[in-house]
Amino acid sequence: MKDAAPNATPETIYLKDYTPFGFVVEEVHLTFRLAPRATRVLSRIRFAPNPEATDRTFFLHGEELRLISAKIDGQEVTPEVTDKGLTCAVPDGAFTWEAEVEISPETNTALEGLYMSNGMYCTQCEAEGFRKITFYPDRPDVMSTFTVLIEGDLPVLLSNGNKAGQGEGWAEWHDPWPKPAYLFALVAGDLVNHPDRFTTRSGRDVELNIWVREGDLHKCAFGMEALKKSMRWDEEVYGREYDLDIFNIVAVDDFNMGAMENKGLNIFNSSAVLASPDTATDMNFERIEAIIAHEYFHNWTGNRITCRDWFQLCLKEGLTVFRDAQFTADMRSAPVKRIDDARDLRARQFPEDNGPLSHPVRPDSFQEINNFYTATVYEKGAEVIGMLKRLVGDAGYYKALDLYFDRHDGQACTIEDWTKVFEDVTGRDLSQFKRWYTQSGTPRISVENSWADGTYTLTFTQETRPTPGQPDKAPQVIPIAVGLLGPNGDEVVPTTVLEMTEARQSFTFDKLAAEPVPSILRDFSAPVILDRQLSAAENAFLLAHDTDPFNRWEAGRNLARATLLDMVRDDAAPDGDYLDGIKAVLRDRDLDPAFRAQVLSLPAQSEIAQALHDGDTTPDPEAIYAAHEGLKLRLAEHLQDLLPTLYAENQVEGLYSPEAGPAGKRALAGAVLGLISRVDGGAQAGKQYEAADNMTLQLSALSNLLTAGKGEAELQAFYDQWHHDRLVMDKWFGLQVGHAAPDRAAEMARKLTEHPDFTLTNPNRFRAVMGALGMNHAGFHHASGAGYALMADKLIELDARNPQTTARMCAMFQTWRRYDAGRQAHARAALERIAGTEGLSRDTTEMVSRMLGDA
Repeated sequence: MKDAAPNATPETIYLKDYTPFGFVVEEVHLTFRLAPRATRVLSRIRFAPNPEATDRTFFLHGEELRLISAKIDGQEVTPEVTDKGLTCAVPDGAFTWEAEVEISPETNTALEGLYMSNGMYCTQCEAEGFRKITFYPDRPDVMSTFTVLIEGDLPVLLSNGNKAGQGEGWAEWHDPWPKPAYLFALVAGDLVNHPDRFTTRSGRDVELNIWVREGDLHKCAFGMEALKKSMRWDEEVYGREYDLDIFNIVAVDDFNMGAMENKGLNIFNSSAVLASPDTATDMNFERIEAIIAHEYFHNWTGNRITCRDWFQLCLKEGLTVFRDAQFTADMRSAPVKRIDDARDLRARQFPEDNGPLSHPVRPDSFQEINNFYTATVYEKGAEVIGMLKRLVGDAGYYKALDLYFDRHDGQACTIEDWTKVFEDVTGRDLSQFKRWYTQSGTPRISVENSWADGTYTLTFTQETRPTPGQPDKAPQVIPIAVGLLGPNGDEVVPTTVLEMTEARQSFTFDKLAAEPVPSILRDFSAPVILDRQLSAAENAFLLAHDTDPFNRWEAGRNLARATLLDMVRDDAAPDGDYLDGIKAVLRDRDLDPAFRAQVLSLPAQSEIAQALHDGDTTPDPEAIYAAHEGLKLRLAEHLQDLLPTLYAENQVEGLYSPEAGPAGKRALAGAVLGLISRVDGGAQAGKQYEAADNMTLQLSALSNLLTAGKGEAELQAFYDQWHHDRLVMDKWFGLQVGHAAPDRAAEMARKLTEHPDFTLTNPNRFRAVMGALGMNHAGFHHASGAGYALMADKLIELDARNPQTTARMCAMFQTWRRYDAGRQAHARAALERIAGTEGLSRDTTEMVSRMLGDA
């Protein structure tokens, strides 16, 4: 286990203490003799002294390994072995290390290293899983070529790189590109492939395969097309070409993450690659397209150029998330993608940035690296790339990227390496900009304006509140995209990027004929909170006239947020400007249906809770829930005459297609059905359920039947139809918890954890139930404390088997301090119960201790 002793205080690792490994690894040869409980791994590794290192201690990481033998240059040696690894005396010059170890994939429920999933061998080595396979310097700055021989009785034997040979019961693979151990992969199973080919722009013929179990072959076509689109897009936009003769993807049912970018052998959670119209929704298809692109783009931004140490994780993840966002924007709707990203950032990263789990995009310390695969590293890291691109311009950005690839190919790099290429290309000094990597917290921007004699002035003030370990904040570089609208709604000043570098700074616009209406933070140009109090009339004006799609949506969002806050605080009636503004947008048939669906959605209940907390009001989750439900009903009543027409206009005829056009129409029709169901008792939803010929329509109908207080018969029919399909059943589990009333949510989740089809060891199924409970805001935070208690029960139970998933799910508790004393007492008791569990993993110990703090 990772813990040296039960509940031992985990060791803290600091960025400032980085030193290079004492040896370089010239080549790695591995042999796997597969057996479920007694796999033998034979390693032969060529080491040489590292001229850049001063410490020549020979330490190899290793956990949960049984050492059979060890040799140096063919001579038996007896290394000193601990539960963390081994040390051994070694020659002064180059030498060959050999070791044989035994591991038990079948009993590896942590899903790290080499493990089994329903009879299939597979690996997950990022971040530190390779040390559970064999003794090795398991750190990202140690890179080498790998040759892998797999011996076993399963028909498909896969590893990284190109196939070097195969025969009865064996296969050999060679990866010619140096890589760190976290990118190692092996899969062995009774699999079938969906094949295709791709010709790169230089003429390389690449074999493509998606490997699945026999019954899933019909769910591969979309994923394959997404892969080919990604390969072509990376060539056209970034000039990056694939560099091996084969690219394999494998779908695995039991996987802690969405997918993994191992060189030439991407391993995917089944939910992130398998899709067919009858089993996957439009959102599933879009997610699959984005994840396949993300993992493929890692081939250059992560594999060919990797990170020197895990503190630099955002170097590969933030950049690759930014690249996959660009891809999705090009494949689908750029405005809708930007809105989706901002909503996700506000829902997941802003609470993280402003709570006990706050950390910089590049942390300066950690206890367990798995706990830093966070929204801050990924999504905020991507926003930092977007700001940099906005500041230097498209030409400067792509020129810097070309230099980055040329200068650092085959290297393990740092954020300093990354920013230096931009400084060299553009001549800019990025020392202040780099605070985005080192300073945690979300900047808050307030705005003042003045008008006199044709000159309009905007004055911005930035403030970042104290976060754990960082009480004092320095001003950051913030690109604020602004446009000015005239009194009639015409744009008098097009989008201009104002570069804010001071704590308080003014910008002027001259020679204007009339006082304009500003459109600020267009396209969500920086990941900040804009504290700007606009009247309902001003927001209604922007909702009607703003030429920036994001800010037009934002204006509607502001109206909805203000309306919900008034309803919670004062039991006020819904704002008429909001209701009329939404109706006007829905009537505008020139607007993308997907955009109109976004405008119709309400701010999340957790967002309203945070807004109340920021305003020094203790949020009541049940009151927020009631306001949400009340506003949806009022919207349905106000739009009653328009809704049937909108629903009919956005029905899609013909064969199902997951492309942006028909998916957008289904999104709007689904949003409209959600309102119709509040006034017709679910009658239309019932008709849609009966007629549905794809999962998007079927699940939307079932969801709205549950909203209308119906759907029991349909729930059973859905189960009878789909109980054989694990991914569809995850939807069935999650839907029931997500739609449960606040006083029933915890009991519903508890009941479903006792269902015969629930399994604790499958991360997807666990997240379907317990993740849905955490996302049911009023249910999880119910005053009874039942949600907190059940979550603690299940996390304690899971931690002994899968610490990584447990630790990530602990983040559900991160906002516990913003609620009333009673809820805080329940949450604290749950967290303390988790913390006091004997033998708690290092992963979970760190997360819970950070959230408890000085409680």
